[in-house]
Amino acid sequence: MRDDLLGAQMAAATRNPRLLGAALALRQNRLHDAEPVLKAHLKDNPFDVAAIRMLAELAARVGRPRDAETLLRRALELAPHFHAARVNLAAMLYRGNRPAEALEELGRLDVEEDDNPNLRAAILNRLGEFEAALAIYEDTLARGPAQPRVWMAYGHVLKTVGRLADGVAAYRRAIALDSTLGEAWWSLANLKTVALDGGDIAAMEAALADAPADGEDRFHLEFALGKALEDAGDPARAFTYYRDANAHRRAQVRYDARETSARVDRMIATFTPDFFADRQGWGCPSAEPIFIVGLPRAGSTLIEQILASHSAVEAITELPDIPELWQRLGDNPAQAVAALGADAVRALGEAYLARVAPQRKTDRPRFIDKLPNNWLYLGFIRLILPNARIVDARRHPLSCGVANFRQHFARGQHFTYDLADLGTYYADYVRLMDHVDAVLPGAVHHVIYERMVADSEAEIRSLLSSLDLPFEPACLAFHETRRAVRTPSSEQVRQPIFTRGTENWQMFEPWLDPLRETLGPLVETYSRVP
Repeated sequence: MRDDLLGAQMAAATRNPRLLGAALALRQNRLHDAEPVLKAHLKDNPFDVAAIRMLAELAARVGRPRDAETLLRRALELAPHFHAARVNLAAMLYRGNRPAEALEELGRLDVEEDDNPNLRAAILNRLGEFEAALAIYEDTLARGPAQPRVWMAYGHVLKTVGRLADGVAAYRRAIALDSTLGEAWWSLANLKTVALDGGDIAAMEAALADAPADGEDRFHLEFALGKALEDAGDPARAFTYYRDANAHRRAQVRYDARETSARVDRMIATFTPDFFADRQGWGCPSAEPIFIVGLPRAGSTLIEQILASHSAVEAITELPDIPELWQRLGDNPAQAVAALGADAVRALGEAYLARVAPQRKTDRPRFIDKLPNNWLYLGFIRLILPNARIVDARRHPLSCGVANFRQHFARGQHFTYDLADLGTYYADYVRLMDHVDAVLPGAVHHVIYERMVADSEAEIRSLLSSLDLPFEPACLAFHETRRAVRTPSSEQVRQPIFTRGTENWQMFEPWLDPLRETLGPLVETYSRVP
């Protein structure tokens, strides 16, 4: 579509009563009203790229990212210079953990159209290009006007690269510009090593009084208040805020614990001893990947930091590639994987390595993929990458449960917003791990967090041995290793191992019955591993 035709079509959209009505419905979040109007309009006008883009926005907001991507690519096929659609596509790819593709889309914009420096900076940050991201944020902030959300994003990158004081200052600047910005307050509280004082608590409570009941500021402020009051030694009030924050967040997400249990059932039924016996020698033979799996807040970042201190290991980040490769097998991946031939299985392993390659920044021979949720795909990992190493980060279930309940995750981890869901999820995780240990003895090395804290050197030596890595003293002094860390534990792993992480759940014990009930005997038996 020529630029003049695109311009005419966009102008016509601003005068079309049907599209104006759909746009109003989208703004008011009346998605069920907007969808039939847009579909009816596109039936009559199938090449209307403005309407296609609006339908893509709707699809993204109702949780149909594949439909949204298809629609945006169709709009760009019809109108390659449709600037807004390309920016939308880049943002969607970024949110879907496909940053390299997102950056490629931004690269297709004309220089004068590239007016999205903050999106570009966020993408570069996700790709590990931290200095480039910082430079963009600094340029944006220097040119003004004051932008609290940009200051907050700048703080995120500063925290990641270990510039803690600068990160705190950036978050404080964001709060000074907008004291109701809940995410900035939570970002400050989430540093773990920063204590919020009485003045901060009063300011957050004042902001909370005006926060919309269904808005993100509310649950961010509640999580931050929970952390502040916990640090102040008031567990009862802290838990009240944590409980409210989780309830508000839980109301905004879709999660059914039964679906996770059913997925575990399918994995157990698929990846049997006979399955692997019939496929001996299949897969990509690379021994480069080290997968660290388990629940969030179970010590995976600590293990990553220890291994990243070794001269042969590069830490990358939490990569989405294994779940995405699994999902691309179709509507029934468990059935599809059983039908794959040897060449297809090897190709999947090679595809994983190719997807990871842009994230690697060194020539170290081994690298870490630290996505905790990969525990669900251990059979698949072992099939396509039989020589990859797997480390299970496991923590006392009450300690791990409380740590997750106190944490707001920017993406995913929807099971963490309800104590009963947390217990069921933990039980399913251990159930699948037990199955893998039985079917593939020795395939997983288990690191129990409490043992790591009690006898760090012995556990670190055992970990390195399981990965065929020679011992290096730097692994004991892991807190001295300077590298970017993106997870909530970023500041904790820059300190020596401490015991507080094994004990801080106990102040909340009076309110943990829903978690205890769904965990059952695992409260006592969680650490019984091969």
